[in-house]
Amino acid sequence: MKRVVALIGLWGLSQNAWADVFAVFRDEEGRTNWQYIANTSASLLILILLVVLVFLIRAHLRARRSNRALTEIKATLEERVAQRTQVLEETAEELRQREAYVSRVVNSMPVMLIGLNEELQVTQWNRTAEEATGRPFEDVKGENLWAAYPDIALSEDQVREVLRTGEARQLKHTQPDQHSFDITLSRLKGQDDIGIVILISDITKQVNAENKLAERDKLSALGELASAMAHDISLPINSILQRVSSSQQRIRAVEMGDEKQTLLQEAEMVRLNAEQATAIAQNLLDLARSHSHEKSAADIPALMDSSIELAGRLFVDAERMAFRDIEIRRHYASSLPQVACHPDELVQVFTRLLRSAFHALKQNRGDDAARIDIEIGLFVDSLWIKVAHRGRSLGPEEQLEIFEPYFLSDSSRDQYPIEHRLSYPHFIITEHHQGHMSVTSDERLGTCFNIQLPLEE
Repeated sequence: MKRVVALIGLWGLSQNAWADVFAVFRDEEGRTNWQYIANTSASLLILILLVVLVFLIRAHLRARRSNRALTEIKATLEERVAQRTQVLEETAEELRQREAYVSRVVNSMPVMLIGLNEELQVTQWNRTAEEATGRPFEDVKGENLWAAYPDIALSEDQVREVLRTGEARQLKHTQPDQHSFDITLSRLKGQDDIGIVILISDITKQVNAENKLAERDKLSALGELASAMAHDISLPINSILQRVSSSQQRIRAVEMGDEKQTLLQEAEMVRLNAEQATAIAQNLLDLARSHSHEKSAADIPALMDSSIELAGRLFVDAERMAFRDIEIRRHYASSLPQVACHPDELVQVFTRLLRSAFHALKQNRGDDAARIDIEIGLFVDSLWIKVAHRGRSLGPEEQLEIFEPYFLSDSSRDQYPIEHRLSYPHFIITEHHQGHMSVTSDERLGTCFNIQLPLEE
């Protein structure tokens, strides 16, 4: 700008010189000295070129400085971009690793994890859920929960209640003789996302373990009670046996006429009843020791024969009949394998079945001789035991109640008597041996108890 002003000033001062620009180049005679003009023009041109060269050099130096600054800025920017790119890549890799870790954690959980959005559509579905339902996440993503998992033990009202209140809720669901589940519902804790997380834990093993522990405690208490009862019963019975034996000896030693034989018969009857009571007390002791935690291989026909022998000592009706008077027909298949079981418990089961048959035959004695048919055979992977008789039959209600525990009730309907129920044998077969037990009864065909025992290696 200064140079421009200077040039304008010089131009203004030199306005008077424009009249004759070549006057300085004339000699005294008025002739133009062209050599001077040429030299002056060349000098001026050189000066102008020098000025231009100076300006060009200065511009070049400024350009070089600017280029160096731009190069430094470019290098700094490239370094910053590289650093930012590296940080972003490291962050992205860390996020991928965290996401993969969270995914592995979710898929490794032994519980079903189901995530839902506000519309109750599936957003999360771990591997346990896939295995339990048989449906992969890709198939159920975005579906309604009950369309994806129709068997889930939850209602829509329960889920929406948790969404509305935001309070976690725990539920328990038990399928009889199958599975037990612990269900936890929790709302997502976030301002942006609204949804719910459902955790379904299979606690079947835990429940079974707790039931077995409670059962063990009950059996222990039952065994203690049975043992104490057997001991208390044995004391007076042993005293009765001693006195009866002494009385029989005294009666035989004296002459009493016709009354002597009658008294001896009555004393013998008392002795037999006392021996029966002794057998009952011994059976109580056997019951107290019957339960064991480990199974052992046993021959089922041999256990049945032991039960028949025990029943012959236990079940005697002094007035009408005794078990040993009943005809027992055995139908045992040949080459039956041994079964892993609790032998003492099965003896108790078979004895209770024979007792039931004994009382049914006692109540319905007709012209036919009392008979019990026992069949033991093999069918596929199970051993079948059948105990049949033609004594008093069971009605439809009695067939349902005979395997149920007895509960006192205010109902006016008569319940099946507790002394004839078979709930404990049914429990031993179904729970301790994982088998099945049933009964069929008809006035024309008779009554048949059926037991299925699985064959275990």
